[in-house]
Amino acid sequence: MHPLFHPLYVEFCTYFNGNQDYFECHEVLEEYWKSIAPGEKNHPLVGYVQLATGMYHWRRNNTIGAMKILKKAQKNFTMNHSSAFFEFIGFDELCKDCVMSLKAIENGEPFKGFQIVLKNETLASLVNKKMKELPSMPKDYLLHKHMLRDRTDILEARNNRILEISRKRST
Repeated sequence: MHPLFHPLYVEFCTYFNGNQDYFECHEVLEEYWKSIAPGEKNHPLVGYVQLATGMYHWRRNNTIGAMKILKKAQKNFTMNHSSAFFEFIGFDELCKDCVMSLKAIENGEPFKGFQIVLKNETLASLVNKKMKELPSMPKDYLLHKHMLRDRTDILEARNNRILEISRKRST
């Protein structure tokens, strides 16, 4: 199977092009990346995760965070331009849209999303089919999604790490 037909990549494109749920884009692609190249910080999937994160920050008016992470995404894309992870998408358009977003942020322009151009009929068909199944989301929900989710497991893990560090220091 081509890596862009993986269900998690299809979900990424569905969220990115469909309802612009950049938080979910990050979640599904991070899962895919960790399953095939954990710890490989320069992997092309990391660039896509950075792109989604940058768009999420920009929409939330965190322009400093958006600029920083979108620049990393652009660098990752350029570094990995010949990767199979860019084979069926409009790579030049993706890079151009990333640069245009950076310029818009620098100029203080409001958030403006874009679509990832899918150049493979099968991939486009898979994404379009899933996009029709997406529920509509209120703008406020998409804007603050990271604060609205259940974070119990994250907080428990953080507390366990703190306790473990405290125990090590006390011994």
